[in-house]
Amino acid sequence: MKYFGEMKKLSIILLVGLAASCSFAQQARKDSLLHQLSSSKEDTNKVLLYINIGNEYELNDINIAAHYYLLARNLSQKLNYKRGVVKFVANYTGILNVKGAFDSSILLNKQAIQISHELNDDLLIAKATANTGNCFNYLGQYDSAAYYYEEAKSYFEKMPDEYFVARMNDLMQNVYWKLNQFSKAVSYGKEAVLYFRRQDKEMELGQALVNLANNYQSLGNEDSSMKYYSEALAIGKKTGFKRLELTCMMCLGDIYFHRYDADGMQPFYEKSLALSKAIGDKEGEVIAGRGMAFLYLLKKDFAQSKTYISESLRIADSMDLKIEKVNGMKMMANILFAMQDIVGAEKLLDSLQVIENQLTGEEMQNKTLMIEKKFETQKKETQIQLQKVQLRQKNMLNYVFAGSALAILLISLLGYRNYKNKQRLQQTKIDELEKEKQLTATEAVLKGEEQERTRLAKDLHDGLGGMLSGIKYSLSNMKGNLIMTPDNAQAFERSMDMLDSSLKEMRRVAHNMMPEVLVKYGLDTALKEYCNEINNSGVIHTSYHSIDLANAHIEQTTAVTVYRIVQELVNNSIKHAAAKNVLVQAHVTEADKLLTLTVEDDGKGFDPAELKHASGIGWSNIQNRVDFLKGKIDVQTGEGKGTSVLIEVNV
Repeated sequence: MKYFGEMKKLSIILLVGLAASCSFAQQARKDSLLHQLSSSKEDTNKVLLYINIGNEYELNDINIAAHYYLLARNLSQKLNYKRGVVKFVANYTGILNVKGAFDSSILLNKQAIQISHELNDDLLIAKATANTGNCFNYLGQYDSAAYYYEEAKSYFEKMPDEYFVARMNDLMQNVYWKLNQFSKAVSYGKEAVLYFRRQDKEMELGQALVNLANNYQSLGNEDSSMKYYSEALAIGKKTGFKRLELTCMMCLGDIYFHRYDADGMQPFYEKSLALSKAIGDKEGEVIAGRGMAFLYLLKKDFAQSKTYISESLRIADSMDLKIEKVNGMKMMANILFAMQDIVGAEKLLDSLQVIENQLTGEEMQNKTLMIEKKFETQKKETQIQLQKVQLRQKNMLNYVFAGSALAILLISLLGYRNYKNKQRLQQTKIDELEKEKQLTATEAVLKGEEQERTRLAKDLHDGLGGMLSGIKYSLSNMKGNLIMTPDNAQAFERSMDMLDSSLKEMRRVAHNMMPEVLVKYGLDTALKEYCNEINNSGVIHTSYHSIDLANAHIEQTTAVTVYRIVQELVNNSIKHAAAKNVLVQAHVTEADKLLTLTVEDDGKGFDPAELKHASGIGWSNIQNRVDFLKGKIDVQTGEGKGTSVLIEVNV
């Protein structure tokens, strides 16, 4: 019946609560930092500026935050600024953890530990080590988490930094609780509580008290457990931290639950149920409702008990809380037995068995596989021992034969491995040639396409455009020598207007086929003019921002290809995304010779997996052009989350 005892979840709630209270100040800081970015130099201060901008975006849009963190990493590597790389890891791995990419997060954090050792900075080592422990904690590898937490604590103690030592003590009491080492966990918890109480750190104290109470309850010391839950409850009420208050009330009700004390648990579960509804905590409603059902079962008010458990089961089913559903079904079966509905209770238990089998099936399968592997290992070890006894009974000739056979086998294996390696190398060369062939074909197609566009644009502008202009000039001269009726004069003017419209449309088509501004003034001006045209058309609000692109020298084929990619992406946002706003950003780093292009919209988004099965030519054109430029493309999207496309091209 334990509701909530892990510091991780409590910490996340605390961070969200703090962020919500300062959104207006956050927007002001964000605007200020973005303004500074436009004029900042390529130095270590700009690295820190990227990190700070990412911090401001992280609570609202982790994809934009990740973009700025990656910019900080790239600049840090360019400047050989190792502290910047460590700061990037500390921030970027937080996003990886949110996405569940814990293996990648662990790898980066271990790299940060190594760099911090090279810098001989104990504080950086301690923080990177603690972050690595957090990753193992999220993965459920608690032994590894405890190891890294202990390492981090030893560095904090050397500095000394008492606050972080206390935080590590609280983390370690939580992880040792998960390892069922409750006495050891209590010793760490007491140290954490002592420091936070002495320093009047109420939020941290509330978390540590809940974790300490959990450990005492696991040890069967209900008096100490109740004491610390009550103290944490008082802190939750004082600070207005509703989640902490709810946790403590649930846990106190849980103590009375195990005492079968209906009167004792009633006020806690009644308040827990009301508070869960007030803050929208559906899981809290499920557990509190089950507690209410149990206390009314103890009071023999079976109708009221059944009402509460029915509602609890309904919510658990709607939220797909399978474990809570199992607990609720057990409670319902007890109620039905108490009401003498034996058939109903047994049917419910039959249904319950199916769900429990589903929950435990995977665990049982893993255990079975482990037993089978263990048996196979023992069997192999027995066979090896038997073979050793038999070999010892044979004469030297047998050893010679055995050695010869082994040598032949080894030579065969080496020959086979060498053959397979040659095959792999040949296949790799074939694949490389195929890819090079495809790129060459793509290059030819794209160049041919652009040449044909240029030729058609020139023919339209110089040929058809000249003819239409000549016709307009001739008709204008004829007008003065003709005597026309008012109706004929009006028809003549309409024809002249239609001729003007035709000239404008012809020029627009020619411009789209090969923008003259791209050839004359470069990619930056062409993209800016294109976005302004789209924005002025009223179809969609379009913004364009660039950094260091205006002065960058970009080969014309690359510029034209990038321009076509932007056209295709913006066109997708207009046609498919139902977006209201599109943002186009371009950034060139001269040192790395890298063009970073970002096109984002606030449309309806889509499942990224759909790109693998996309049947339209739009996405295929984009992918082919990026491959032609030997660039990289990353798409971040989701249902209702808009779309962000990041492209990196060497220039």
